[in-house]
Amino acid sequence: MAQSTVASGPKPALSDHDFDFEHWTPRFNPWIITFTVTLATFMEALDSSIANVALPHIAGGLGSSEVESTWVLTSYIVANAIVLPISGWISNRIGRKRFYMSCVVTFTLFSFLCGLATSLTMLVLFRIFQGAAGGGLQPSERAILADTFAPEKRSVAFSLYGMAVVFAPAIGPTIGGWITDNYTWRWIFFLNIPIGIISLLLTSRIVEDPPYLKRRKKAGSVDGIGLGLLALTIGCAQMVFDKGQQDNWFSSHLIVACTAIAIVGLILFLYREMHVEHPIVDLSLYRKRNFAMTQIVMLLIGAALYSTTVLIPQFLQELLGYTATQAGLALSIGGFVLIVLFPVVGFLGQKLDPRLMITMGFITLTFGIWRIGNLNLGISFMDAASWRAIMVIGMPFLFVPISIMSYVGIPKEKNNEVSGLTALARNLGGSIGISFITTMLTRRTDVHQTYLSAHVNASSSNYQSLHNGIAGFLARAGAGASNAGHAASAQIYAIMHQQARTLAYVDTVHVLVLLTACLIPIGYLMKKPRFRKPTEPAE
Repeated sequence: MAQSTVASGPKPALSDHDFDFEHWTPRFNPWIITFTVTLATFMEALDSSIANVALPHIAGGLGSSEVESTWVLTSYIVANAIVLPISGWISNRIGRKRFYMSCVVTFTLFSFLCGLATSLTMLVLFRIFQGAAGGGLQPSERAILADTFAPEKRSVAFSLYGMAVVFAPAIGPTIGGWITDNYTWRWIFFLNIPIGIISLLLTSRIVEDPPYLKRRKKAGSVDGIGLGLLALTIGCAQMVFDKGQQDNWFSSHLIVACTAIAIVGLILFLYREMHVEHPIVDLSLYRKRNFAMTQIVMLLIGAALYSTTVLIPQFLQELLGYTATQAGLALSIGGFVLIVLFPVVGFLGQKLDPRLMITMGFITLTFGIWRIGNLNLGISFMDAASWRAIMVIGMPFLFVPISIMSYVGIPKEKNNEVSGLTALARNLGGSIGISFITTMLTRRTDVHQTYLSAHVNASSSNYQSLHNGIAGFLARAGAGASNAGHAASAQIYAIMHQQARTLAYVDTVHVLVLLTACLIPIGYLMKKPRFRKPTEPAE
């Protein structure tokens, strides 16, 4: 009888003729494989947010402005997004293990070079290569886990994967702030080197490609036109999302041009992929109801996750005067909640209907975001930490079943493509979410400030009482009578702006609540997966 269980140690190597396509199992214990590939994914996910709080230090160290230093983030995101949808295609051509190891080597090498950069141009160039390598890590891990575990057992494996990709960005700002405050910003890149080396050594020994990937034909010309159109479309779209509000959207010729190029590029790319013999992206996957729906949900999960990751620390730093490290710590507490919750949800995923879990996830997420709407200028640190801690309870109930449902009805040989496109949906959702809240905060602040200023009457008794009280305090503190009067007026304006900004945060949160509440029933638009127990192979 063929072996049907996974051993904890290596099995004897099999020849190509000995492979049983349906009953193949990896030579090493699946959990050792899971830990191995999760290590590099955690490193990449951490790097996507760890540099955020270090931008002022990077700008100062390299003699550039803070606005210019944002290219350190943008270059990484754009390169990362371009590689995500084609990672499956590359894996199928050169082998998934080889591609994964190449990504680890490239990511580690350019992390080292980022730490040595002596100019902003060098750093941005190195970040482009680092982001491109990072774009291949997460989808490769998802595909490896999908092949390592039977469908009915994937929920626990995906829970560990989800814990890495959600927890790492949550603690990134805290770690980045601590390293920057106590050492130098260069160490946020050097930190990747030992992790990358360990990951590479383990991967070379433990991870292997399944038989169907080894047997798959690698023939077929490279669709260079499709690849170019995809890179152009995603690159321009990311530029629009990242720089739109900063450049006042369509008042900027750059944003108008990037939008036009992205739209035309997308149309040409879709037409090209539907007619070329060997497409870069298999668009037929979107005809599968479950896959198409999971991409929509993952897009919205990314929007909720990344937008609140920016919104909460920005509120704490801007209006409450928190340091970057303190604001990052408020997010990190939610990350520790995920460490406990993800394994629990992974086990529940083997027993509960994934559609029910998705519904539970959106209910909890909606409630958690609704609680943030109670923000005010008098909240405590624990209040702020509880926002994130309650909100992220819903994330595992979304992330785990979506990871399972995205593979339902998909042939094994398409696992690489599914992983890459799903990761792309999450990242695009994050870009859209961050762009949305940035725009909302700016526009709603203007609206509230206009309203409040219209009700500030310099001749009213309330205004006079407040003005005189502040002016009197400043005069007693040593300011002259004339200066105290001007300073009191400026202080009242600052208070009005602070109140307008707070109301803008409340409005933004309420819109997010409305959007997530509308998604509560979306899980039941998907088909319930039915896992068949594999039959024993004949002797």
